Amino acid sequence: MGGGGCEDTGMGRKLTGQQVSDAVGDLGWRFVLETLQTSVLVGSLVEAVAVSARVVEAAGADADEHLHVDLRGDRVVLGVHGARDAGLGPREIDLARRISTAVAEAGLRTDAVGRGVPGRSVHLLEIAIDAVDIGRVRPFWKAVLDYVDAPGAAGPEDPIVDPLGQGPAVWFQQMDRPRPERNRIHLDVSVPHDEAEKRIAAAVAAGGRVVSADSAPAFWVLADVEGNEACVSTWQGRDD
Repeated sequence: MGGGGCEDTGMGRKLTGQQVSDAVGDLGWRFVLETLQTSVLVGSLVEAVAVSARVVEAAGADADEHLHVDLRGDRVVLGVHGARDAGLGPREIDLARRISTAVAEAGLRTDAVGRGVPGRSVHLLEIAIDAVDIGRVRPFWKAVLDYVDAPGAAGPEDPIVDPLGQGPAVWFQQMDRPRPERNRIHLDVSVPHDEAEKRIAAAVAAGGRVVSADSAPAFWVLADVEGNEACVSTWQGRDD
């Protein structure tokens, strides 16, 4: 994303991570992995369906291109994303506001972090695979997962994604030499910026350790007791 400003193209202008986070934080949304994420606690699947219908109605013409809805018996998880690789701008912020208003009118609320309630904060998961020859490795993972190229993919190093949007994206990290002594597949857990320290502390308390905080708050590298690694990531520290 750009520095302190934004590209002014009207309603389609791309905002910085800080601008997006500031705009939606009080609404119960969080900026996670280039999307807006929140959830709504419900008492049944029937209520989840009713809430989802209300949300889709509030989204109107923006629903198909910008809204993701995941229904469960205890909650509805909502995601708002930009069109293709356009990033997030005023249009997506306005959509989040309309959704939160519609949810509030039903006597419920949008809540991304879920403090004091069962479950966890919203997050998005990616799988990273280290490879010396990405061009040869990538087709295997695409085939075995039955994934497709990410929208806008232009080369062999681009991510592959679940066409149904259910599984985590898989991306490939270039290695300059084989590294058999360490794991070569790790998880990237993108969390709300104000949940990262809590998630890291829980992992350390569970026997893990912080391998590196050199790139924090963009990401911290953690490992379990056997050295298997995962990254906890946020949007912070990524604006140029």
